[in-house]
Amino acid sequence: MASRHPPFKQVEASRPPFDPTETWQYSQTPAPDWVVGTGASGREDLPGVKEGLWTSDEGRVREIDPKTTGALHLYKMMISAITPRPIGFISTLNKAGEGNLAPFSYFNIACHDPPTVVVSFTHPSGDELKGTCENILDTKEFVANIISEPFIEAANYTSIDAPKGVSEWPLSGLTPVQSKTVKPPRVGESGFSMECGLEHHYHLYNDAGARTGTVVLGRVRLFHAREDLVDPETFIVDTGKLMPVSRLGGITYARTTRAYELPRPVYASEKEKDEVKKAQAKV
Repeated sequence: MASRHPPFKQVEASRPPFDPTETWQYSQTPAPDWVVGTGASGREDLPGVKEGLWTSDEGRVREIDPKTTGALHLYKMMISAITPRPIGFISTLNKAGEGNLAPFSYFNIACHDPPTVVVSFTHPSGDELKGTCENILDTKEFVANIISEPFIEAANYTSIDAPKGVSEWPLSGLTPVQSKTVKPPRVGESGFSMECGLEHHYHLYNDAGARTGTVVLGRVRLFHAREDLVDPETFIVDTGKLMPVSRLGGITYARTTRAYELPRPVYASEKEKDEVKKAQAKV
């Protein structure tokens, strides 16, 4: 069947080139003068605000029942709405010692004490596990690497649908570096990697009773952080230097170049403010 979309390289050629000078920077928040209890900022130069789209009007909400919506539509909707998603660049070995390297955007931190990451896999069928997941369940080990801009193309190529037993490492051209506490290697080019042991896994089943996914929790046994990325006193990683890449919907990735900060309010000091008392009085 012919594709409904023009060739990707043709589409890409029509876009402006990658701008390496667009570097990490901070700005103010959208509404620096926001007042407690006033809800959305109402800043009308943001898309849809003037038209009233960012209100609680139920007439603007469409209900979508997962029981009557196809899995493919749910997939497209969820991955384009739950964004941006960090990417776990997962390195594993199968029982024969053959390497596997693949990116997964159903990935995040689960806990810091003990340090634990979570990665979820969808499967080709109810009888077959995705290769990376199968490797983790068999060997109880994996390495989660963070993807950064300098090697995004190489990382993306490892998403190729290669059959089990075919290593993506040589296809990517990335460097496998021997780990210290697990057998799978880490990605040498990654600025931040985590050697993990399997802590727990949980299979997911759809309404028809078919196994369609697996959630894996991995306890971090050892971190590898590029020396210039981590503040030696605060242990905070410099986002501008890490240049992390995230996933949006479809085949879309996102850069991380702009940010604003919002301190977390402390109730003990906030509760005496007049605007807080007025907001609470509305309840």
